Amino acid sequence: MFNRKQAGGLDADQQKVQLFERTPIPRAVATLAVPTIVSSLVMVLYNMADTYFVGMLNDPVQNAAVTLAAPVLLAFYAITNLFGVGASSMMSRALGRRDYEAVRVSSSLGFYCALFCAVAFSLGFTAFQGPFLRLLGADSSTRADTAAYLFWTVSCGAVPSIVNIVLAYLVRAEGASLHASIGSMSGCLLNILLDPVFILPQGLNMGAAGAGLATLLSNCAACLYFFALLALKRGSTYVSVNPARLRFDRAILLGICSVGIPAAIQNLLNVTGITVLNNFTSAFGSDAVAAMGIAQRIHMVPTQVAFGFTQGIMPLVGYCYASGDRERFKKTIFFAGRIIAVSMLAVAAGCYAGARPLTVLFIKNPSVVAYGTRFLRAFSFAIPFFSIDFLGVGIFQACGLGRQALVFAILRKIVLEIPALYVLNALFPLYGLPYSQTVAELVLCVAVMAVLRRLMNGPMEGGAGAPPLRNG
Repeated sequence: MFNRKQAGGLDADQQKVQLFERTPIPRAVATLAVPTIVSSLVMVLYNMADTYFVGMLNDPVQNAAVTLAAPVLLAFYAITNLFGVGASSMMSRALGRRDYEAVRVSSSLGFYCALFCAVAFSLGFTAFQGPFLRLLGADSSTRADTAAYLFWTVSCGAVPSIVNIVLAYLVRAEGASLHASIGSMSGCLLNILLDPVFILPQGLNMGAAGAGLATLLSNCAACLYFFALLALKRGSTYVSVNPARLRFDRAILLGICSVGIPAAIQNLLNVTGITVLNNFTSAFGSDAVAAMGIAQRIHMVPTQVAFGFTQGIMPLVGYCYASGDRERFKKTIFFAGRIIAVSMLAVAAGCYAGARPLTVLFIKNPSVVAYGTRFLRAFSFAIPFFSIDFLGVGIFQACGLGRQALVFAILRKIVLEIPALYVLNALFPLYGLPYSQTVAELVLCVAVMAVLRRLMNGPMEGGAGAPPLRNG
């Protein structure tokens, strides 16, 4: 068994109980969610930095290369969701049951499985780069720049990109949201500083390839932060990356996969949707592709805020669900729903009103700006709906309800959004494409609220028949 002998370890346990069980819900939500939101916003700046500084070259081809590469980078999240979301859900629910050995084993399995898959992803992409580039929609004009960007970000950078995100999930699962956010932000801020050095003519003049190299170095720095943090907190954390303590517990691995696999499939479906959208857009030329990429990057701001808020509250939701505290569980969900709905309505209005000046920030090309303005206004209608959808799916994941999360992922992309792309593009060529997300998220929003209502009034993991606690 994993026993704590240091006083600091016992104090840390008491602090976790205080945060998850006794702290007023608004303060607990703020403690967990605010650092995650700030980290997500910094990550948005980090993701936008490549587009912004490549856009300063005023070369639509290089901007299009970064856009076409985006689905491969988003595919990383299939692995981080599988082992990051899966392991963190298992950890927070085990904390709610006071099953501290399960917390430690869950973290170790999540980390090493993610590391193995990251290495396999890097090798697989490198071996089959040609077919991947064709699948992404790269043509003779964009192929070289897309390949150069992906060499640094995937062939060389898949491992640090995936590992640092998984470590952030594991650290956040036991309530250390601030530390998780600092680690993520350290890499993001370094990337923003390095981008102009590697991309612009005043620096190394590497263009899109320079953006990829900056991304690689920044993710390596984030990994170093997390490893140093875990080394310093060895006596007061259950997160373990020591290979000597790795143990394959079948029940825990199944618990991780029951949440992680649906989360990974959800991400792969998102990548599929973006790839289909980019392929439709590429038929209208590199200006349209560059504009769609810029609109997607701006749209990423509210997306990441909603995602960060949801990821922040997941440990609290999972803990309350596993401990059987129905009142605190319901109050947390209602409070979170009110906050996210009101804030995202305001953000949607801002995106619609400021679509043109926001697009001009990234590129001065008149054709790209005209396309981007219309695309961003279309995307803005989906913002209030997807914020509720993200919250609902995050709650399902926190409670270990992977099947529900998977059903909504399939509904979002396969049943609703991808068919809508075909229909809307046929009815309104090019300009109908970004409205497909609004159609999908509106339908899902209604379904999510219905399922959440049943969840809040149904049986809870910590009620009758819950598994016995182990000694921590």
